[in-house]
Parts: sequence; C-alpha cells; structure tokens
Amino acid sequence: MRFNPEDWKQKSHENFEGAWHEGPSVLTPASHADTYPCRVYKRAQAHPVFATINRLRETYLSMGFDEAEVPVIIEEKDIYRQFGPEAMAVLDRVFYLGGLPRPNVGIARDRLDKINGILGKAMEPATEEKLRGTLHAYKKSEIDGDELTFELAKVLETDDGVVVHILDAVFPEFRELAPESSRSTLRSHMTSGWFLTLGSIWDKSPLPLRMFSVDRCFRREQAEGPTRLMTYHSASCVVAGDDVTIEDGKAVSEALLSAFGYTDFRFQPDEKRSKYYMPDSQTEVYARHPVHGWVEVATFGMYSPSALAEYGIGVPVMNLGLGVERLAMIAYNANDVRQLCFPQFFPKPLSNNEIARTVHLREEPVSPEGKKLAIAIAKTAAANATAPGPCSFTAWEGLLGRVKISVAVEESESNAKLCGPACANEIFVHDGSVLGVPDAEKWKQVRTEGIPTGISYLSAVSALAAARVEEAAHCGKSTTVQVKMAKLPSDINLKIEEYAMRFITDNKKKVDVRGPVFLSVSSTIKE
Repeated sequence: MRFNPEDWKQKSHENFEGAWHEGPSVLTPASHADTYPCRVYKRAQAHPVFATINRLRETYLSMGFDEAEVPVIIEEKDIYRQFGPEAMAVLDRVFYLGGLPRPNVGIARDRLDKINGILGKAMEPATEEKLRGTLHAYKKSEIDGDELTFELAKVLETDDGVVVHILDAVFPEFRELAPESSRSTLRSHMTSGWFLTLGSIWDKSPLPLRMFSVDRCFRREQAEGPTRLMTYHSASCVVAGDDVTIEDGKAVSEALLSAFGYTDFRFQPDEKRSKYYMPDSQTEVYARHPVHGWVEVATFGMYSPSALAEYGIGVPVMNLGLGVERLAMIAYNANDVRQLCFPQFFPKPLSNNEIARTVHLREEPVSPEGKKLAIAIAKTAAANATAPGPCSFTAWEGLLGRVKISVAVEESESNAKLCGPACANEIFVHDGSVLGVPDAEKWKQVRTEGIPTGISYLSAVSALAAARVEEAAHCGKSTTVQVKMAKLPSDINLKIEEYAMRFITDNKKKVDVRGPVFLSVSSTIKE
C-alpha cells in the first residue's frame, strides 16, 4: 500500500483515545482495520531526555519564566571577565573552536601542465587567469569552502568529479592542512550566555526579569562515566531584580523538583565556590537515586557583584542550573547516563513477551472466504487427526472469489494417520528461545512459564494451505499443499523478525520447531 501523506495529516489532528484498538505490538485504526488490513500505526516513544526537557519547559512557563535562547559560542575573554583568576582552570574544561586555514595556493607551470593532463586539453591563457583569480578569492574568503569545487568546475568547464581529482592530485596543500584553534569556545556553563544576555537587556526591560533556557552545554571531561557526559543539557534560569535573594533559588528548586513528583531532595553548600557566585551563596540541590543514592541535579547561587559589574548589570541576579540528564536518570530509574541518552549503542535485552510479538505467519489468505477456509481446514484436521489412511475429509466447498472449489484434508498412504503428531504442537517463547512443544508433561515448564504466541503448527499450516489454494483458485487451477517433516520455522509457515533472530543467536538461545507434521490439503475446481 502506498504511503498517503494526507492520511497521516488527518491522524495528527484526531483524538487517539478511543479511536484505536491495540494489537500485540502496534496500534491499528479501528475504523480502517478491515478496509486497510496491511496498514498499522506504531505508537511513538519519546526520548527520556527530551521528554524531561518538555516537562521542564512547561514547568518554567507555568511559573512565569520567559524562554530565552542564550549564546552557545563564548569568546575566551568573556570567560576571564566572568571567572576572574579561576578562568585558567575553567578553560581547561572547555572546547575551543578550530578550523582549517585557507591555503595560499600557487599555480606554477608544472601544476598547469598536470591540470591540462587531467582535463585532456590545454587551457587558454584567459582560463588560467580565471583559475588563479578563483583560488585567490578562496584564499581571501570571498568564496566559501563548499563553493570552491563548483566555482572551479565553472572556470575549467568540467564536472565536479574532475575538479575533486585535480584538487587531490595537483594541490597537496589541501590534504596537508591542519586545524588551527580560535579564541572562541563552546559554552560549558549556561552562565556564560546569561551574563551576555542580562548585560544587554537588564536596564531596558521591566524588573524583575525571570528567564529560562534549556539547551546543551559542552565540557571537556577527562572521561565520560555513569553520571557524566561531554555534552549535556542544562535547564537554567535567572531571576534579576532589586529584591532578589538566595531564597528565590530555593523556591525555584523546590517548584521544579516538586513538578516531577519528588519531595526527597536536599540543599547543601557547594564547596566548589565558583568565582562568578557571591561567597557562601552557591548551593547544591540533591535528589535521591535508587542506585547511586543522592545525586546532584542542580546548583544555584547569587551572581557576584564584581562579575555583574563587568557587564554593567546593576541589580542582584539569582541563577539556577539543573542537569537534565541527571534528573531524567532519577525519573526513568536509569543506572547509566550513557545508556539513557544513547540507547542505540546499548541495545536492551528482549523479553519473552517482546520476542513472542515478533513471531508471525509468513503466508495468510487475504479474502474473507480464504480466512474462513483456513479455519475450516484446521477444524477438519483436528477433528479427524487420528483417522488412518488412506482417507479424505472435505473441509470446505463453495466460491473462492468467483471460482467454485472443494477443499479436502487427506492422507494417501496406508499405515499413516491424517495428521502427524507435531500438528498439535504450539509455539512458546521461554527463556529467550522460540520452541514448538506439545501438551505433555515433559514440556510443562515451557508451557507454564513461557509466553504463548497463539500459533499452533496446525493453525500455521492451515493458513499456508488456504493461502496457496486461494492463489491457485484465482488462476482457475487445482492444487495440493503438503507439509512433511518440519525443521525450520519456514517449514510450518512461521516468520521471526530479523532483529529478534539476531538477539536469539547473539545470546546463544535457539529456535526449535522440529517435528513430524505430515499434513496434506488439496483443492479441486468444480464446474
């Protein structure tokens, strides 16, 4: 079925509650379940960090804080203005921004000859001059780096691929370039952006100012660990006004954490004492984690008057910074921030329930009559399973599409029963393995503790037979479908999703659906 954008637009405006019915692993629109049997809608899952960010944003907004975007790129001189003598230690933890210098590319005669050899023709003097002018313009930054190939291709009247070859073969300067650092840094604290922001607006806006920003910070940690990353999100706010005190920090902290349902937190003086905070005002906020115990999730304090004076800010300012990832760890009971943020690099084990939802039928009839046929085949086979051969039992007669057919379950050999003993087996998932087992004492633990898929060998093979009979009937043909000894899931019409098979094999589990099925179904066209 083709993807229909309008259908998704419509669904985005519907109220999901009551309009969907839930299957094993997907949600299918109830009103379309019969009309569009192959369309499914999967309930999307929010990332824990961004779900936490959304909750923080809504909480800040409800508390009367205006949202702001503060600068990410901070000049080194501002770090000195904010941190004073401590700046050198702080700068050890920041990322400096660097870039490749523009090479001064000369074009001697030998280089022109190499270019001519690649082009397969000699350049005109005017073209050589344009080439020199283009490279000179690039050196002066009049042409951006990502435009150089395009501009050279125009000058040389060739395609981009040839120009790339020329740059690689003729101008080794480009390959030998080494990045050079600037004096610009990536923000390691939201504070750096707040000083710049407040310095610009504090005397041009009504007081008190209440502003917040939830954004990334970057810190050059010596190593990442269970509670530390080199890039993280800070939910930071400032309150600026004549009557602002440290009590505002406590009030904001309690309101933010209470919005997440946490009352188990505490305040304690921060011994680090950053120079941009007033002495004895820097305070840590801790929340309890089920594994790591008390985890620092926020810090607040009053900005130092001397640091504020560097930016001409003439009112007291309270600043609070909250670590989003650490708060998300508590909310989602995560033990490692790396696994919380980057689950794609730490695939979680599949439960028996999740594996069971990946077991499907490979082939099924598509028409309502075909589905009834599959049920009829299974019922007839089950009712006469022990009948000795040779024997034949009519399972269904009637129209399939516009073709009148008769379908029988049969056994042509003597000394054999209509159904093999494995027909009664059912598919269970137990301890990470997919097993086809009978209702016997030997397999009691699997059937009791395992997760049933709701698929038996007989129901799976009956669906296969009905699908093949349906397909043959559409072509006006009779057919016979036989399933003998099962060794692989495909032998009994089973399909296990690839990602589940990968998990099963990686964890040394197994898929065992072996067994003697020996079921034969034939169809005959009726005139």
